[in-house]
Amino acid sequence: MHTIGILGSGRVGATLAGKLAGAGHHVTVGTRTATRPDDWTGPDLAFADHRGTARDAEIVINATPGDSALERLAALREDLAGSILVDVSNATRHGADGMPGALRYPGSSLAEHLQDALPTTRVVKTLNTMLYSVMADPCSLSVPPTAFLSGDDPDAKVVVSDLLGDLGWPPEWIMDLGGINTARGTEALVLLVPHVLRSRGFAPFALTLAS
Repeated sequence: MHTIGILGSGRVGATLAGKLAGAGHHVTVGTRTATRPDDWTGPDLAFADHRGTARDAEIVINATPGDSALERLAALREDLAGSILVDVSNATRHGADGMPGALRYPGSSLAEHLQDALPTTRVVKTLNTMLYSVMADPCSLSVPPTAFLSGDDPDAKVVVSDLLGDLGWPPEWIMDLGGINTARGTEALVLLVPHVLRSRGFAPFALTLAS
């Protein structure tokens, strides 16, 4: 079992925190106030500020908004040194309707920028091609979804793959795409999301690779 810090207390953070704590991991949720938010929907867990959460965890999950994540996490460089950072966010510029309208880092990716800003942290991108509920309940879909992995450190990706197993992902549903630069592809898929939601409504979905 691992000591896991989750930065962000919204729907993504609460969903992942509940499933990982239920699997036996020691989970701390990082918030700006170091306290449990009034709108928290997850289980009864420990809360701390972002710095303390990052410093005390072996694995840190970035569940904060992707458009401001780089600045937020770069400020935690020393606290994140030596840890694995699992980035599940997407960095976009919002359109007039508040939905993703363009990529914040065209020609690159948030994951690559995080790895550049945090050279002593092993960044792994995953779970960013699905609605948050599927992250911790992939078997809820009628078709097996795919969880993509991008990262430069093979050992870190093995650890994250095991973590995905605790979230309910069978090994055959996990695909290692290669280095951190491959996150450009999965992050670009976020531009499909507004069209999917307008077409189907706010229902669970994920990208899958059929063969």
